[in-house]
Amino acid sequence: MQIILSHTEENIIETIARAAQQLQMPAYLIGGFVRDKILERPTKDADIVCLGDGIELAHAVAKLFHPHPSVAFFKNFGTAQIKLPLPDGTLFEVEFVGARKESYTEQSRKPTVVAGTLQEDQLRRDFTINAMGISLNANDYGTLLDPFNGMRDLKAKMIQTPLDPLQTFSDDPLRMMRAIRFAAQLNFSIAAVTFDAIQKDAHRIKIVSQERITDELNKILLSPKPGIGFDLLSQSGILSIIFPQMMALHGAENIDGKGHKDNFYHTLKVIDNIAKETDDLWLRWAALLHDIGKPATKRFETGHGFTFHGHEVVGARMVPKIFAQLKLPMNEKMRQVKKLVELHLRPISLTKENITDSAIRRLLFDAGDDIDALMLLCNADITSKNKQKVHRYLQNFEMVKERMKEVEEKDHLRNWQPPLSGEDVMRVFGLPPGRKVGIIKDAIREAILDGIIPNTYEDAYTFMLQKAASLNLQPI
Repeated sequence: MQIILSHTEENIIETIARAAQQLQMPAYLIGGFVRDKILERPTKDADIVCLGDGIELAHAVAKLFHPHPSVAFFKNFGTAQIKLPLPDGTLFEVEFVGARKESYTEQSRKPTVVAGTLQEDQLRRDFTINAMGISLNANDYGTLLDPFNGMRDLKAKMIQTPLDPLQTFSDDPLRMMRAIRFAAQLNFSIAAVTFDAIQKDAHRIKIVSQERITDELNKILLSPKPGIGFDLLSQSGILSIIFPQMMALHGAENIDGKGHKDNFYHTLKVIDNIAKETDDLWLRWAALLHDIGKPATKRFETGHGFTFHGHEVVGARMVPKIFAQLKLPMNEKMRQVKKLVELHLRPISLTKENITDSAIRRLLFDAGDDIDALMLLCNADITSKNKQKVHRYLQNFEMVKERMKEVEEKDHLRNWQPPLSGEDVMRVFGLPPGRKVGIIKDAIREAILDGIIPNTYEDAYTFMLQKAASLNLQPI
C-alpha cells in the first residue's frame, strides 16, 4: 500500500521504525493517520501500536531526534506521547501504546486492559476505517494490514464497526457520536446495521461525561457540513438526550392555510451556510442557536399566522444556560454568542424600511467589534427555496452593508464611547454617582446616535449643560 508522505513525515516514520527495530519490538502505524493519508487529508498526529512497552519505545524514539523531544507518559495507561516540530512551525504529535485488548462492564466506560495481539488491538477499535495498520517492521515495511476491510469501506464511503455494532457501542457509547462526527467530516454514510444499533443504544450516551460529548459536538460543528451531523444526531435519538432545546425546533405546523417553516431544518441550512464562510467555532455556535428561542415564543394570530415575537431576546437569555449545561466556556465567547443571537434580526430588519443613519448608528454601537461576525450570521440566515426571494434579500442586504460602511467612515462608531463619561458629568456638576448622572449620560449618547448633535466633545458638552439645566443642575 502506497501512501504519500511529506519529507518530514517520512523521516519521522523511518526514525520510529529504526527505534522499534533496535528494540526488536514489532510496531505499526494505526488508525486515523493511515485513514487520512489514504484519503489525502491533512493530519498532524499519528498513533503507534507496538507488541511491547509503548513507553519504552517512545523514549527510544526521542533519543534518535536532536534536540531530544520530551516524553509525556502515563504509566497507568501504558501510553506515551512526543511532539516533533514541523517546517511550518506547528507540531506533529506521536502517541505510543502497547497492543491491548479490553473488556467492559455494562455501566462503566472504564475497561479492563490486558496486553494483546495486533489483531486484538485492531478489533477493539471503533470503525473499520480506523482499524487499518501499516507495518514498520523490516520484513514487511509499508505493508497495509486490513483485517476488517477498511479499504473497502473507505472506497464505499461507509462507516461501520469491526465487531457487532451493539458490542462496539456498548464498550464505549461515545463511539455513536464519533460515527456521526466522521459522517459529517468525511461526508460518508453510516451502514444501516450500524445506525440501527446507534438508535437502539442511544440512551447509553447518558453514561458518557459531558466534556467528551461536547468535544464531539464541537467537532461536528467544525466539519465542512455540520448539518449532516446534527440531522443524524436527531434521527438517532441522541440529540433529544444531549440537547433537547435543539430538538424542540423540529416541526412545521399549518392552521387555516397559514404555516411556518421547520425551524430545525432551517437551522441546519444556516449552519451549513456559515460553515462555507468561516471556521470560527463560536460563530458556528451562534448560527446553531440563533433561533433557539422560537419554540418558547411561537404563537398563532388569527388572520396573520404564526409569530415568534421576541425570540431573539428569549434565545439570548437561553445562551448562558445552554453553555453551562454543555460545559462550554462561560467567558467572552459565550457573551459573543449571546450578543449575536440577540442582534441577529437587526440587520435584516433594516432591509424592510427606509434606513436612517440613526438605525445604522445604533446597530454599529450595539454590535461593536462583532459587527462583521453579525453580518456573516445574517447573510447565512437568508434561506428560502425561492431563488428570486433569496436574490432580493441579498441585494437589500448589500445595500445595508454599503450604508453601514458610509456611516462607520463618517461617525467612527465601532466600539464607540461617548465623548463625555459619567466621571466627566460628576466632575462638572459636583455630583456623586446616582440617577441624575445616568440620565445626563444616556441623553448625550441618545442625542449622538439619533444625529441630534455631532459626535464631538464640544457639542456633547454644550448638550450636557442644556440637559443638566432641565434637571436644575449648574456647573460648580
